[in-house]
Amino acid sequence: MTSTSKSLDQSQEKRLAAAKSLEYVRDGMCLGLGSGSTAAIMVEMLAERIRQGLKVRGIPSSEGTRTLAHRLGIPLLTFDEVTELDLTIDGADQATDQLDLIKGGGGALLREKVVASLSKRVIIIIDSTKRTNRLGAFPLPVEVVRFAWRPLSERIRRLGAKPELRMTSCGQPFVTDEGHYILDCDFGVIEDPRALAQELNASPGVMEHGLFVNLADILVVGRRGGVDVVESPRRWRERL
Repeated sequence: MTSTSKSLDQSQEKRLAAAKSLEYVRDGMCLGLGSGSTAAIMVEMLAERIRQGLKVRGIPSSEGTRTLAHRLGIPLLTFDEVTELDLTIDGADQATDQLDLIKGGGGALLREKVVASLSKRVIIIIDSTKRTNRLGAFPLPVEVVRFAWRPLSERIRRLGAKPELRMTSCGQPFVTDEGHYILDCDFGVIEDPRALAQELNASPGVMEHGLFVNLADILVVGRRGGVDVVESPRRWRERL
């Protein structure tokens, strides 16, 4: 298969996953709007449904998504107006069938995690290349305060990682929407995502990390010819 064919297949898988996720959307919902390429496809499809009469409002998980949603005419809210979301649809850089995730390749992990944590149900949409048995092939993004990124990098190194400061194409440190730096940390295979998440959570100066555990309810995987839907074994916080 040529690289062009693979790219076309991946694009189609993203579209299949995005379309499937919108089957869970109902009139009147407050939605969390995820970030990344697959989530962007979902946002575009959602905008088309709104033009056809669907009545929903959204909270974007990044400035990029906010810009896209505003351009497409999707009504937007802030957490000054609501305290809970009915549903969030977002992507992931890696996902297991246990619904453990690595997110943050686009740099929006802090807002993404806040939006997910305030949602009754979270749907993750990916193409088949993002599905894995164990996390770790994708470096784990860790969002840190700018003034102490070097000592924090060394602290993370002692946890067994090879951290690198994320840079822009212009050779400057990447800065998140919240004004922080990101360390992309190669831990190799992450055997215990929950334990590592606890270690990072306990480190002052680490503002957030890309391990999303116990947050997703449904994983929708686009694949050639259809989609796979994996539901979390844990009880949903509230069924729709």
